[in-house]
Amino acid sequence: MITRYQIAYKNLLRKKARTLLTIIGITLSSWVLVSLLGFNQGYERALNRDIENMGYQIMVMAKGCPYEAATMMLQGGTGLRYIEKSMVGSILKEPEIDQATPILMQAFFDPNKGENGGIAGYFGVDPATYPSMKPFFRFRQGEWFHDDSADEAVMGFEAAELEQREVGDMIFVPEKNVKLKVVGILERTGTQDDGTIFVPLKTLQKVSGIDMITTIGIKVKKDADIVELENKLYKLPDVQVVSLSQVKQTIMKLISTARIMVLSVAIIAILIAMVGVINTILMSVLERIQEIGILKTMGAMPGDIFSLVWTETLILCACGGVAGIGFAIGFASATDFLVRIILPYAPAGGLVVIDVSLAMLTMGIILLVGLMSGLYPAWKAGRVRPLESIRR
Repeated sequence: MITRYQIAYKNLLRKKARTLLTIIGITLSSWVLVSLLGFNQGYERALNRDIENMGYQIMVMAKGCPYEAATMMLQGGTGLRYIEKSMVGSILKEPEIDQATPILMQAFFDPNKGENGGIAGYFGVDPATYPSMKPFFRFRQGEWFHDDSADEAVMGFEAAELEQREVGDMIFVPEKNVKLKVVGILERTGTQDDGTIFVPLKTLQKVSGIDMITTIGIKVKKDADIVELENKLYKLPDVQVVSLSQVKQTIMKLISTARIMVLSVAIIAILIAMVGVINTILMSVLERIQEIGILKTMGAMPGDIFSLVWTETLILCACGGVAGIGFAIGFASATDFLVRIILPYAPAGGLVVIDVSLAMLTMGIILLVGLMSGLYPAWKAGRVRPLESIRR
């Protein structure tokens, strides 16, 4: 017995080129839509992961532009202003604080990096407090420093790979002609830490000639009121308080404009696909007026004709939706690469995350929009009068 789906399928094959172009339009629309939704989901996850991987929720630094400084720190950059290390003791008096660690960030020009040289990023950290702030760190080789003033270094995964260093090797601090012994190499983390070289705080202060720090990382107690703590820290002289949750919100607001633009493109693509579906199905109906009239004289009801035409719409949208989602998943890495070109300060990790629920949501949207597009052609086919159609 021939089913309604078989008839609808054969009707679409009558005009293969037109049907194919319509499916391509739906495919592109669903590709753009699922990639956009995947970016929204992936970017927020990656940003949350980067912030959580920093191990602390609040940073205290010298007054300046907090969001610019925080972005630089997330990217492994260095601050341009300094604060006294004694500030750590004052901060630890607050009952909401679980831990605080001083950090000195320095960048030195390394002529051996690339053809024209590059910047080597060094973090001076306190061996007594910093490792506990980064519990997710795992060592590929070695361990942390042996004391707080040793001429030793722990290299991030990418930093060690770039310089081809192993535990026991010596590295030179660019511009300072100072040797440091590599005592540890970290596993890959997927964050800015992979390209960083960690040294004891006192050692970096001695090498750079700066007896101060750039940042204080603060880990808040689990049930503490972060807003109340921030209000207290704001009262400290000559410092700026940066809450990473605020940084995340600010960054999300900054990219919301780009997100709206991309969403507008997706909506336009969907509308174009919708017009294509209407055109294809309507032309198919107009070309088969006499056939529809004959079906009605044989007993077919308007509802039967309506459902037949709607089935054609469903087949078009299903094929285009599945193809678009498949392309989006298959080219997710390429999309991720393009996004990073547009957003150079994007967080580490995958920026386009497409899971089953997201694919199902996109498929539902495509089918809904497509079926709405088929309403008018199906309604028009159902209203065909048998006698008038046969006379044509």
